[in-house]
Amino acid sequence: MEFYGFHGCLPAEREKGQKFFVDLTLFTDLKKAGKTDNLTDTVNYAEVYTSVKNIVEGTPRNLIEAVAESIAEEVLADFPKVQRVAVTLHKPSAPIGGAFEDVAASIVREKGDAACTRVI
Repeated sequence: MEFYGFHGCLPAEREKGQKFFVDLTLFTDLKKAGKTDNLTDTVNYAEVYTSVKNIVEGTPRNLIEAVAESIAEEVLADFPKVQRVAVTLHKPSAPIGGAFEDVAASIVREKGDAACTRVI
C-alpha cells in the first residue's frame, strides 16, 4: 500500500512529507470464507486499507516504528478475525546522507502478546 505522510524527526519531513509503503500480512482462518464465499466470514480488506491509510496519513510521528505499532494495534483491535499481524513500514526517502534502497521497520504482533520487534 502506498500513502503520503508527514512522519520523521526533522522539520522538513513534517512540512513536506513523503511517500510511505506498507506491507501487511494478516493471519486469520480462511477456511469458512473459502467454503461459503461470504465476505462476513473473512476480513474486509477494504476496511483494513482504510484503517492503515488513516494512520499513515494521520497524526505525524517521529519514528516509523511508532507508525508500524499503531497499525498493528488498530488492526488487531478493530478486526476480531485477525489473530496475528505482520507490518513493514517502508520509508524509501529517509533523510540519510548516502546511497540506500529503503529503510523499513518490521514488527509482528499477536492478540494479547507483545511478540517480537525487528528493525531493518
